[in-house]
Amino acid sequence: MGGFEVDRYLGKWFEIARLDHSFERNLSNVTAEYSLRDGGGIDVLNKGFDQRKGEWREIKGVARFIGEKNVGSLKVSFFGPFWGGYHVIALDKENYRYSMVAGPRRSYLWILSRDKMLDQKIVAELVARAKEWDFNTEKLIYVEHDKKGGNQ
Repeated sequence: MGGFEVDRYLGKWFEIARLDHSFERNLSNVTAEYSLRDGGGIDVLNKGFDQRKGEWREIKGVARFIGEKNVGSLKVSFFGPFWGGYHVIALDKENYRYSMVAGPRRSYLWILSRDKMLDQKIVAELVARAKEWDFNTEKLIYVEHDKKGGNQ
């Protein structure tokens, strides 16, 4: 996706929806925070409230651009030498208020917003687009953002 501006993408994003995967299972109040690293790349901090254990979980990682910085295609690592794709496939280019991100395969999809809630019309448009791109949108998990997990 061309026209990506990393400086505008930095900061905190709330997870609105995702396809299920083990490293976020049972998490609510999920956020991702991106900041520039000294020497290049992006620091990533993912955080969520584990409802079963009643505690916050977080994981830190690093992201690097795969090609040109204006494309929005990165590789990210949370687990040492293992890297996965992070591809911005839809973006509110005017205000950077929402984003849709795909992983290395169609089994990874996230809808992100700058706010805890995203207009349902926008969510429906993003889900329809993801379905056209062969993501299994029937299995999307819509993430709760509530006071149960606190305000961290």
